[in-house]
Amino acid sequence: MAKDVLKSTELYINRELSWLEFNDRVLREGLNPELPLLERAKFLGIVSSNLDEFFMVRVAGLMQQRAAGVRRRDFSGLSPAAQLARISERAHTMAAEQSEGITAVLGLLEEHGLCVVSRERWTDGQRQHLGRHFAREVLPILTPLAIQELDSVPLLPGLQLYIAVLLRRGEKGEGKAEGRRVAVVPVPTQFQRFVLLPTEEGTHFACLEDVIADNVDLVFPGCDILATTCFRITRDADVDLRDDDAGDLLHAIEEAVLARRRRAAVRLEITAGAHRLLRKWLTDWLAMRSDDIYEIDGMLDATALWQLSGLEGFDKLRSPDWPPQPPRDLIGWDDLWEAIQNHDVMLFHPYESFDPVVQLLERAANDPDVLAIKQTLYRTSGDSPIIRALEKAAQSGKEVTVLVELKARFDEARNVNWARRLEDAGCHVIYGIANYKTHSKALLVVRRESGRIRRYVHLATGNYNDKTARLYSDTGLLTCDRDMATDVASFFNLLTGYSETVGWSKLTIAPTGLRQRFIDLIGREVQVSTPDRPGLIIAKVNSLQDTEIIRALYRASQAGVKVQLNVRGICCLRPGIKGVSENIEVTSIIDRFLEHARIFYFRNGGHEEVYLGSAD
Repeated sequence: MAKDVLKSTELYINRELSWLEFNDRVLREGLNPELPLLERAKFLGIVSSNLDEFFMVRVAGLMQQRAAGVRRRDFSGLSPAAQLARISERAHTMAAEQSEGITAVLGLLEEHGLCVVSRERWTDGQRQHLGRHFAREVLPILTPLAIQELDSVPLLPGLQLYIAVLLRRGEKGEGKAEGRRVAVVPVPTQFQRFVLLPTEEGTHFACLEDVIADNVDLVFPGCDILATTCFRITRDADVDLRDDDAGDLLHAIEEAVLARRRRAAVRLEITAGAHRLLRKWLTDWLAMRSDDIYEIDGMLDATALWQLSGLEGFDKLRSPDWPPQPPRDLIGWDDLWEAIQNHDVMLFHPYESFDPVVQLLERAANDPDVLAIKQTLYRTSGDSPIIRALEKAAQSGKEVTVLVELKARFDEARNVNWARRLEDAGCHVIYGIANYKTHSKALLVVRRESGRIRRYVHLATGNYNDKTARLYSDTGLLTCDRDMATDVASFFNLLTGYSETVGWSKLTIAPTGLRQRFIDLIGREVQVSTPDRPGLIIAKVNSLQDTEIIRALYRASQAGVKVQLNVRGICCLRPGIKGVSENIEVTSIIDRFLEHARIFYFRNGGHEEVYLGSAD
């Protein structure tokens, strides 16, 4: 097939539509009757958090392009405006299915004594109890906003619930219509979403927004409450940070985080059946198109379902606990240093424990023979034992160098705090390379042993986060292989100094050589493939959207190479097209754990090679 045929738009799937299909697979888990109910609730909540980030970044970026008049089509042949139209249609369908799923799950949970009681079903005793709770706990911190009458409209942050209130003050001389006003009451974020209700049996909750709406007359004394509705705004978070122009990167990151709060709205979620005046006022005030308004028949912001999923006493409604096991490669070894000296240690999380990684750092911090620690940090947990170990190591006089990636999206503020803590402890903190995001997960420990230096390495597909290591499926490698250690030491020198790229023995680094390395490996598989022994490529990735890699895989398929892909999320490659990709299979797995590992296998004519990676 001619080379230019591989540029046909029919061979590629739009990135955003592919992502929506990934989120639909998450939704299918929430609708799956074979899963325990609280597991279904958890997946339904993940659908919401996924969509939030998708709208804040991907949809917002397309809206910026549309507003700028950009008409350039992507490799699937869609312009920004066409993509937004297709996204809106698919996302509205998804939102409706999600709401139906939530209603179904809540109904089934009620049969097990766990009930979220809607406002119209409260008993008189429950309503009185909630009224007292509101007056005592909630009312003192509420701040009603008479937005229509304020000279400077206050900022309403995105991803927070609000109650829009249509009220009439009835001032003297005003007619019935003229006396109407709209006010907004933010739902406090410091409270849990579900408020416990008194009940004779089972566990019953009311939604906090219902409690506020039911008692909102106390917020506006002397006014007639005509209507209320709940709404939620999603704002553009696609802030462009040009770190090459930033004299102070920490300050620039903080400015970018603050800037997100003032960006334009990209989605309005509002309770279905809202009063027409409230809906019109919100639409006009936020300058929303009809395609960007989502009327939700049920719960707004389903991430609150995580509160239910973690309740005690309902273990029968969850999947059985699956505690991580001791890593097989460390069984029988009491000394971690000796184990790694003896053999490479593979770690497979969350099936195997993440503890050895934490222990390596903690022992390095306390070991007088350890001279230096170097590490990249992309994301980590709230109360991180990794951070504590690095702080202790620096305070004990060891040379500690940490590259903290400040541009890890939506973790920027947390990473700024980590960076300052580490600096205060005496660590050398690096903020990455201008114009690039450091996504690598690497750790290097330098130790003096019997008068000579030995270097220990940890490389991983996942973050240094002890919490997500229980939820994400990832692989890691502990080794003191000399070539590997030399490469990792050179990698850190490349990140922190003026070093040029070197001839790597075991590593390939992006962006200088990773894409070309993959293309070369795919090309090699084509060369060694024969009809009797066809080539074989197996890859497990988060996403596949690079057109050069996709075309290389198409050419491999045309040459008879079998390609088996496990792609969790976005996949822009179309498998099964005769004459192009008939030898390519694509599988996507959504299950209990988030598939996060990147693993690459090449048969190489019988001289098999396996690679692990951090990038897709």
